[in-house]
Amino acid sequence: MSRSLASPSTKTSTPPDPKIPNPSPQNPRSVCMASSSPAPPGVMLAIHEKKTSPVDLYRSLRNYIAAHYSEREAQLLEDDLETVRQLRSDIEKPPESSPPDVRRDTLQAYARALALMEPRFPISPDRAHINTITFTWFDAFKPNKKAAQQNIHLEKAAVLFNLGAVYSQMGLAADRSSPAGLKQAFNCFQAAAGAFAFLRDNVSMKAAIGGATVDVSAECAGMLERLMLGQAQECFLEKVISDKLYSKVARQVGLYYEETYAALSVPPLSQHFDRTWTSHVQLKAAQFYAEACYRNALELHGIEEIAEEIARLKIGLDALTDAKKSSKGVAAPLLDAISRLEKNMNLNLERAVKENDRVYLMRVPAASSLTSLPASSHVKPVPMADVLDASKDKLFSTLVPDSSTKALSKYTEMVDDIIRTQAEKLQQGSEITRVKLREMELPDFIQVWKGNVSLPMDLKEDVEAVQISGGPSGLDTELQQLRDKRRVNQELLVQTEELLQIEAREDAQFRTQFGTRWTRPQSSTLTKNLQDRLNRFAGNLKQATDSDARIERAVRDNMELMSILDHHPIESALPRLARPIMFLDGNENAIVGALKQSVWQLETLGAQRAGLEDMLKEMKRKDDILPKLMTNTGSNEDLFKKEISKYDQICEEIAQNIEAQEQLLLQIQAQNDDFAAAFNLEDYKVSRERCYKQIAAAIAKYQEINDNINEGLKFYGTLQDAITNVKQQCSDFVMTRNIQCREMIEDVQRQMAGLNIAADAKTGYNYPLVGQSNPQSNVPRQPDPQSSPHPSHQQPPYTQPSGEQPRPGFSQPYVPYASSQQPPYHATPAAPYQHPPHEYGQPAYPGWRGSYYNAPPQQQSPYLPPPYSLPGQYPQQGSYYKHQ
Repeated sequence: MSRSLASPSTKTSTPPDPKIPNPSPQNPRSVCMASSSPAPPGVMLAIHEKKTSPVDLYRSLRNYIAAHYSEREAQLLEDDLETVRQLRSDIEKPPESSPPDVRRDTLQAYARALALMEPRFPISPDRAHINTITFTWFDAFKPNKKAAQQNIHLEKAAVLFNLGAVYSQMGLAADRSSPAGLKQAFNCFQAAAGAFAFLRDNVSMKAAIGGATVDVSAECAGMLERLMLGQAQECFLEKVISDKLYSKVARQVGLYYEETYAALSVPPLSQHFDRTWTSHVQLKAAQFYAEACYRNALELHGIEEIAEEIARLKIGLDALTDAKKSSKGVAAPLLDAISRLEKNMNLNLERAVKENDRVYLMRVPAASSLTSLPASSHVKPVPMADVLDASKDKLFSTLVPDSSTKALSKYTEMVDDIIRTQAEKLQQGSEITRVKLREMELPDFIQVWKGNVSLPMDLKEDVEAVQISGGPSGLDTELQQLRDKRRVNQELLVQTEELLQIEAREDAQFRTQFGTRWTRPQSSTLTKNLQDRLNRFAGNLKQATDSDARIERAVRDNMELMSILDHHPIESALPRLARPIMFLDGNENAIVGALKQSVWQLETLGAQRAGLEDMLKEMKRKDDILPKLMTNTGSNEDLFKKEISKYDQICEEIAQNIEAQEQLLLQIQAQNDDFAAAFNLEDYKVSRERCYKQIAAAIAKYQEINDNINEGLKFYGTLQDAITNVKQQCSDFVMTRNIQCREMIEDVQRQMAGLNIAADAKTGYNYPLVGQSNPQSNVPRQPDPQSSPHPSHQQPPYTQPSGEQPRPGFSQPYVPYASSQQPPYHATPAAPYQHPPHEYGQPAYPGWRGSYYNAPPQQQSPYLPPPYSLPGQYPQQGSYYKHQ
């Protein structure tokens, strides 16, 4: 689709879909994430060329050559003049009259011709110059505005602008669905950026002197350079398949568009471009910033950093929401891409929040606490110096004598030597200042004297992390959580044991009552393995209790050390620079004031040096003596001496600056010695370092204790689920035994009352083996309340779950379930945890290998398989209990 520049030329393409890892049993949560759908279509821009009015260069240049050189010279240069006229004529033609690559070659050739013409043909209103040529160019973004100048600078600026525009059009026209087309677009946009950068750095300022249009200003050229770099980076992004690299590349795309938008938001560009242009760039900046957040969130999800994942997704969505408020007039494909990205991010955010609420319970960090997303640039402007180098062209080569060329080279070497020598002096002066101030720790100690103390950045970040997590004062709350979880586990264990004990007592009572008629297997033979498990759980809880006691003791023993971390702000815990009790001459403020003034003067000298270096470079850039050299009739040495004297004043200023700095450093050294003696800085440094070490030790101890508490909380959560699972198995066992008990009581009572049939009288109560059917036992009967010996333990009829086979009687050890899965507590060993020299007890339950309870693995049980083969559904090695 093609638009005017106010609504820029655009084109879309759909890049390949980035590869997303397939979900696997080791990463079951990956199936919950919204997979990265095909990347949104890339809506890109191309710049339209500037238009111009016709100019007859041939006649004016020929007249100048004839007047200032000779008619014969003019005749010899007819071919060169004709070449220039033809190039200018081709530039004046509409852009659509020739293919883009031909247009590009024409612009480059004409730019080189202008570089050769500039020193040879002085075009200006001056009567001694060529004053019959006026270049007129119209603004590319506002065609109703134009600029006309009688100098070659506007012509060069316009040609460079059009060269960048043609490169942008070639990049937009490339078929990015193919690798070759994508590479072509990538190279063209970088070349366009190079053209606009060359315009900004070399021509814009000169053209602006005569009143050029905004489109060739340094601000506009810089903006277009960033835009083209952004589009080149976007081309590179279209072939990236790695989420990690994709996030970095996308972030850099967003940064380029943000820089473009920033340039469009301030004068002179803010009043020069149509609103749709600005909206497009703003929305693209938000799109790729959100894309970077989205891809970074996918990485965070993979490593289970759910809290930061939620924060990143929210930040990206907020950026999209803000940008969409001003999206009026933006291309529809771009809005579609934004909507698709927003949908995926919302889906992942919803799922991440659910996971966090149900499993992780992590605190979502504030946006301000997150580090900036990393960016990775893979583009740079193509240098135009080589492309536009006219040193090998022969155009008008006969107009400048070799002697003049050599003389100009000699003068250039003289200037370069001055610039190089003075720049080295300035750099050495800045380095000396930096080293001396660092040795004296200035101006840091002045800030300390004012009371503005601060921690080293890395230590401060660690303290802030501790305070955010609750600090030492919050450890009591975490310890209480540990106690509560331990109590819950103990209560669950007692309840489970009581279930088996009650059933065993009832079975023993009936066995005593009915004697040999009570042929059902004893409870102890069926529940031995369950009892063994419960006993092991009890042993685990006892060991865990010992470990908890060690943690609580560590908290008590180290609370005094860690209490320093509860200072808000932490700088309040740092020592203060003690003021002297008495000054004999009462000049405390005078010493500090003089030192502050000297340091400020030193900073001022540093700023002056930066300005002097910029002045040197600017003088060299503007130093063009070729016209004078070509028209000079005297000695070249005299001309050089006169021209080089322009640098004397700035060289003198540099020398004065360096000398003043040397004197000021000596003065500061003496003043700092007085300051150190008056305020006893050496003792303060020792006290400060001691405080730093105390804070570092407190952080290390807090992190150690907090890690142990977290391991304990995870352990109790895992153990609670395990006990709950066994409790359910015991409940099922007791229910089944109660049903069988009622049936057996009825049969025994019938035998005793003489109601048994003859077969039953001979054989007694026959319990079918496992796998045989027993219609009577398969249909539970409601016992007679009056004949039930234990009405207090009545239970509702046992209903077999749908789809299951009825359970047989108990002529053999009870095996209600058969499962090939592993016991539910055989967790995968966790990665070794680096503890302090002391250890935290024995393993809390068999199979646990967490860093909280580190002990040798338990021996395999010598008993036969348990009557209840526990389902292997717990604990799954999910993302929360992840053991390496």
